[in-house]
Amino acid sequence: MTSRLVKSTLTTGSMTLISRISGLLRDVVFANFIGASLAADAFYVAFRIPNFFRRIFAEGAFSQAFVPVLSEYRNKKDEAAIRLFISHVSASLGLILFLTVVAGMLGATGIVTVLAPGFLDEPEKFSTTVTMLRITFPYLLFISLVAMSGGVMNAYHKFAVPAFTPVLLNLCMIASALILAPLMDGSAIALAWGVFIAGIVQLLYQLPTLRKMKLLVFPRLDFQDKGVRKVGKLMVPAIIGSSAAQISLLVNTILASFLVTGSVSWLYYSDRLMEFPLGIFGIALATVILPALSDTHHSRTREEFSALLDWAMRWVALIGLPASVALILLSDALVATLFQYGEFTAWDVEMTSKSLVAFSIGLPGLILIKVLAPGFFARQDTRTPARVAVISVVVNILVSLILIKPLAHVGLALAVTVSAYVNSGLLYYILLKQGVYQLQPGWAVYLSKVVFATTGMGAVLYFGAGDLHWWVDGNLLQRIGRLTILILSGAAVYFALVFAFRVPVKQMLKSSS
Repeated sequence: MTSRLVKSTLTTGSMTLISRISGLLRDVVFANFIGASLAADAFYVAFRIPNFFRRIFAEGAFSQAFVPVLSEYRNKKDEAAIRLFISHVSASLGLILFLTVVAGMLGATGIVTVLAPGFLDEPEKFSTTVTMLRITFPYLLFISLVAMSGGVMNAYHKFAVPAFTPVLLNLCMIASALILAPLMDGSAIALAWGVFIAGIVQLLYQLPTLRKMKLLVFPRLDFQDKGVRKVGKLMVPAIIGSSAAQISLLVNTILASFLVTGSVSWLYYSDRLMEFPLGIFGIALATVILPALSDTHHSRTREEFSALLDWAMRWVALIGLPASVALILLSDALVATLFQYGEFTAWDVEMTSKSLVAFSIGLPGLILIKVLAPGFFARQDTRTPARVAVISVVVNILVSLILIKPLAHVGLALAVTVSAYVNSGLLYYILLKQGVYQLQPGWAVYLSKVVFATTGMGAVLYFGAGDLHWWVDGNLLQRIGRLTILILSGAAVYFALVFAFRVPVKQMLKSSS
C-alpha cells in the first residue's frame, strides 16, 4: 500500500479514462453509422473473435504468466539476462501468433459457423461476417505484441503508455467510420480495416518507450530457454483461467445469434457501458497490483502480501458498489444519451438498457476477479484460477440455457453476472482457506458505511432519473444536461456521505510501506 501504488493506480486509471471516453465516442459514431443492423451484428461478431483470443492469450494468460516471471528476473538476474529473456519470449510469442493468425484467416468460414451458427440462415450476414473476420484476425498478432511490450513496462512500474495505447484503437476505428467508409461507398467493411490499421499503429506507438528503457531487443527463437519454458508452463492453466469471462461472452454471442436481429448489438453496447467503470477502475487496479504483489511475494512477508490484497478489496467496495448502482439506475439515461441517433432506435435503447441492468448487477463481482486472481498469479499459481474459471463457465452456460427462453438477451447478460459472482466467491474462499489472505480488522463497519453512502446516492438517482419515455423523446442538449446534473449530484451525495460516515479514504491513500 505504498504511495507509489496509489499514484500508479491513479495514473493508469486516468489514462484508461481517456481510453474509455474515446471508446464511448467510437460507439456513439458506430451506433449512428450502423445502429443495431445486420452490418452491426456482423462486425461485432467478427471483431469479438480476435478480441476474444487477444484477451485470453495476450492480456490474459500471457500477462499473468509473463509479468511474475519478469519480476522474478528483475529481483534475481542482471540486465543482460533480462534482455535475453525478453528476446526469447517475444520470438516464441510472435511465431505462435503468426501461425494462429494464418489458421484463423484460412478457417474463417468454419469459425463463424461455430461461433455464430444462427447467421447461417441469413447468407448476407454470414458472408459479411466471414469477410470482416479475415480482415480483423491479423489484429491479434499486433495487439498481442502490444500486450507484451505493455507487460514489460508494467513490470518496471511504467503504466502511462500501455494505459493510453487503446486510445489509438478507438481513434483509428472512428476514422474508419468517418473517413474510410465514405471512400468505400459507405460499406461497413471499412470498420474491419480500421481494426487492422489500429493494431499496427498501437505497436509502433509503444516501441520508442521500450527503446528508451533499453529493452527493445531483436527477437531470437529459443524454446529451450528456462524463462520461456516457465512462462509457457504457467500459461497453459492461465489460458483456461483467463478464458472464463471471454468464453461467457462468446457463449452469449452464439446464443444471441439465434435471437432476433439486434440482439448481438444490444449485448455489445450494454457490455461496453458496463466495461467503462470496469476498465477505468477494475482493470487499472489489477494492472498495478499484479507487479506489486509479485514484488511483495519475492521480497516481503505474507502479512504484507495479505495487507496489499485487503487494500485493493476496500477500494473495490468503495468504487465498485456505487458504480454498479449508478449504472442500474441510469441505464435508460446513458443508453439514450449516448446511442439514440441515426440508425439506433428507441426500441434499441429499451433493449440495450435492459441488458445493461443485468450486466451492471455483476460489476462488483467482475472487479473482484480482477483483484483476487493476481493473488494467485503473483505466486505463480495459475492452476487454481483455471479450475475456478472452468466452474464459472459451466455455470454461465447452464444459466444462459435456462434464462434465454424467458428473458432472451437479458437472460444471457444475467448469466454473466451469476458466473462472475461464482468465480470471485470461489477465489475469495480459496485465498482465505490457503491463509494467503486474511481480512483486516474493521471490515463490517467499513462496508456498512459504504452501503449507507451508496443508498443515499441511489435515492437521488432513482427520483431524478425519471422514466424511459423522457429520455427517448428528449433532445440531445436536454439529455446531456439532465444526465450531467444527475451524475454530479449522485457523486456529490455519495462522497459527502462517505465523508460524514468517516470512511477512512485518506488512510487508504497514505503510504504505509
